Amino acid sequence: MKKKVTKIGVLTSGGDAPGMNAAVRAVVRTGIYHGLEVYGIMRGYNGMVDNDIFRMEGKSVANIIQRGGTILKTSRCKEFFTPEGRKKAYENLKKFGINGLVIIGGDGSFRGAQTFSNEYDIPCVGLPGTIDKDIAGTDFTIGFDTAVNTAVEAIDKIRDTADAHDRLFIIEVMGRDAGYIALHSGIATGAESVLIPERKTDIEAIIKQLAEKERRHKLVNLIVVAEGDNFGGANEVGKIITERLPMQDVRVCILGHIQRGGSPSCFDRLIASRMGYSAVECLLEGRHNVFVGIVNNRMHYTPLNEAVKKKQRINEEWMKIVKILAS
Repeated sequence: MKKKVTKIGVLTSGGDAPGMNAAVRAVVRTGIYHGLEVYGIMRGYNGMVDNDIFRMEGKSVANIIQRGGTILKTSRCKEFFTPEGRKKAYENLKKFGINGLVIIGGDGSFRGAQTFSNEYDIPCVGLPGTIDKDIAGTDFTIGFDTAVNTAVEAIDKIRDTADAHDRLFIIEVMGRDAGYIALHSGIATGAESVLIPERKTDIEAIIKQLAEKERRHKLVNLIVVAEGDNFGGANEVGKIITERLPMQDVRVCILGHIQRGGSPSCFDRLIASRMGYSAVECLLEGRHNVFVGIVNNRMHYTPLNEAVKKKQRINEEWMKIVKILAS
């Protein structure tokens, strides 16, 4: 018999992602609609360990759906990943009577939730908040659409100056372990090559391709590189190309953390709202220790212990599309 959830806590953990505020808003308002008490936990698992917890009302989440970042702040908490830290967190939750948690974050956050729930029988539901789209079990993660659109807008502007000067630009986007931002933004901006962590980079093929285009006087080229590419990112790729093709006018641009910020897109606000609503429904229905995703536009529930073991895999067809369209 599942314990009835009456008081829930919500936190954002790991890297921030546009749309996290929309998810928090949905959790708070859905919880209140069902007569639950809802508590905000500041700075991720740090707030649980440090007892930085407060009661939230409907007005607590007014005027936040359009804001980037997260009103609950976020951080990574090493102490929570120790038995002593989790015990402190549990004692603090008990003070408020919190008997259900919604965790908005990535696979590291889900791993912590799974361990904590197993030890203290606190039901947890995860929402995939990460710009990298690297969690298996959902077609989209909160923040990915906004991050990709930010990258596309920046790359389009870079193309203008590349065209004006006949330059090769090597543009680095975020993605330490996953290449989805690079892949989507590269295809959308007409990049000649897209380099991602999931595939070993064939630098010789890239140099050969660029040399051929140089011979044909196609001097405006874009290469989009995920930061986790096996060559070490855009700077290293740029260094090799400059050495091998000295006639190329090469520039490197690292987009960095602008991809994390900004007002979330309509799509990110919508999926965050759907997921936040569904997370509360899950806790009420007794569907615990899952993360809420969207597959084929339908809500999809993956056990947390499976979510932390699997990575989103890139379809080979995407890479074929890059190759064909860049020829």
